[in-house]
Amino acid sequence: MRAEPTVEAYLQEAVSWDLDRRRTMRASARRAWWVAAAACGTAVLAVGALWSLTPLKQVVPFVVRVDNTTGVVDVVPALQGPAVVPEIVTRYLLSHYVTVCERFNLATAESDYAECGAFHTPAMNAAWAAKWASGNPQSPLNRFKDGTELSVSVRAVSFLDRAHGLSDLAQVRYAITRSAGGGATAEVSQWIATIPYAYVAPSSDPSVRRWNPLGLRILSFHPEREAPSGAHSVGESP
Repeated sequence: MRAEPTVEAYLQEAVSWDLDRRRTMRASARRAWWVAAAACGTAVLAVGALWSLTPLKQVVPFVVRVDNTTGVVDVVPALQGPAVVPEIVTRYLLSHYVTVCERFNLATAESDYAECGAFHTPAMNAAWAAKWASGNPQSPLNRFKDGTELSVSVRAVSFLDRAHGLSDLAQVRYAITRSAGGGATAEVSQWIATIPYAYVAPSSDPSVRRWNPLGLRILSFHPEREAPSGAHSVGESP
């Protein structure tokens, strides 16, 4: 049976329309995938751009310094973690540490106690607090409550090399002048202290950092008299 020409033409047109519709749907799907891929790529690039700009969003504090005499204003550079410290600076810091920790004057005792603690490890600070406790008979506050004053004069600072080759051990020679209350004759004694030390990151506490801005850490302090004398060392063990 042969189909009528009109029917056959209709069927061919229907098939052609269906094929065109399928081709259009496939082309539309491909365009949708391309658009989705482009959108994902754009999103990735945007996230990368924001990530690269993150350091620009960080807040960096700085200190402005004004000279009281000239009025000149400058910015104090920030310390960026541990650095190589010249020997002359370490020599000064060790001399300053010994001077502050071994002297005694009732008027400055509280400040000296806090400043000395800024250089200590936690374990040393615990021992330092126990030594200065008012209930300790050997506390400088009890031993020198009669008005006795101790002044310190550093004679020399020597750096020693340990077996592993690190120069983190020093010996400080110094003199202590003891002036008893009531105008008695001053007594001078000679001392030597062995000091292991290290540099760590400076404290974030401003009250500690102003005394120890470079992060010098005294690991232990062992003073010994070089000659018999009646003077007493603040740092000497009871």
